[in-house]
Amino acid sequence: MMWRTPEANDHTPKIKRRQDQELQLSQDGCEQKGKLATERDIMSEVSKTHETIQMLDKTISSLEFELVTSRAGQDKNLDGLHALENPSGEASSEKPKVFVVIGINTAFSSRKRRDSVRETWMPRGTRLSQLEQEKGIVIRFVIGHSATPGGILDRAIEAEDAQHKDFLTIDHVEGYHELSAKTKIYFATAVAKWDADFYVKVDDDVHVNLGALATTLARHRVKPRVYIGCMKSGPVLAERDVKYHEPEHWKFGEQGNKYFRHATGQIYAISRDLARYISINLPILHKYANEDVSLGSWFIGLDVEHIDDRNMCCGTPPDCHWKAQAGNVCVASFDWSCSGICKSVERIKSVHERCGEGDAAVWSTFF
Repeated sequence: MMWRTPEANDHTPKIKRRQDQELQLSQDGCEQKGKLATERDIMSEVSKTHETIQMLDKTISSLEFELVTSRAGQDKNLDGLHALENPSGEASSEKPKVFVVIGINTAFSSRKRRDSVRETWMPRGTRLSQLEQEKGIVIRFVIGHSATPGGILDRAIEAEDAQHKDFLTIDHVEGYHELSAKTKIYFATAVAKWDADFYVKVDDDVHVNLGALATTLARHRVKPRVYIGCMKSGPVLAERDVKYHEPEHWKFGEQGNKYFRHATGQIYAISRDLARYISINLPILHKYANEDVSLGSWFIGLDVEHIDDRNMCCGTPPDCHWKAQAGNVCVASFDWSCSGICKSVERIKSVHERCGEGDAAVWSTFF
């Protein structure tokens, strides 16, 4: 009996080729994964390097400002700076280091507005002190004094402050047409009192979510000179008898021109170096008719990053309510038509209920 030799399988070369191809694809896949991992590592290192450079830039900037401040302290021509840095004339102690100082601009006639703020987004009593100690968030109503210091208006503020302990009194004569002067004195006074990463100014008819504000500021913490707010460029009004008339309109060119970019005055934030710059140059900073224009003008020519954050100028409900429901909580809400919340005393509670982030938000925020 003869054994038949098996015929060669025609499929064997095909199977071999398929196996070789699969092996090659496997090797290519491993190489591709290795390349992707390497690229991710490189991008991570680039990001870390970028953050390190920003931190170094901020440190260098701070050292430069310390040098300027030291020189300014020796210059007798900077009248008023010494009084702000050390109003008592005694040896100054180390200033408290905090994250942010929030100054709420207010007036003698605004007691009801202040109470409405205290009843909504601003903590009161021990909670206010706790917020400062645990989170480094300082909140104060900012007020000057009357034309006759020690009068009935000033005594009313003293009594209110004794009750709530939430005022920052500055050396300024109160008046609506003196807001530019009040703004720069506020920043200079706050810098003298607290060493903060940021300084915020907000009006007393604006609703604020403190947790959202802190989170927003923390994103820009490593940057040396930042100016944060809703940037705008409104028309320069040359006509007399209009609300925002600009007496120095000729400085901005032909009639119909617009201002340079600046943050709207309802709320804005500046970093430490810019607040120090205002403090050091207090006597020579020019004041335009409008406070927000004045602040923007002080930073022209400086190496400042303007950050346009539209979450700092949401409208009142339904606008801020829709955004909150979508998970995009607003930093601040107000009505453009009123340059604040219209009838804020009556309406801010409703805005807080519909657009507020919740009282616990700021306490659970990490920054």
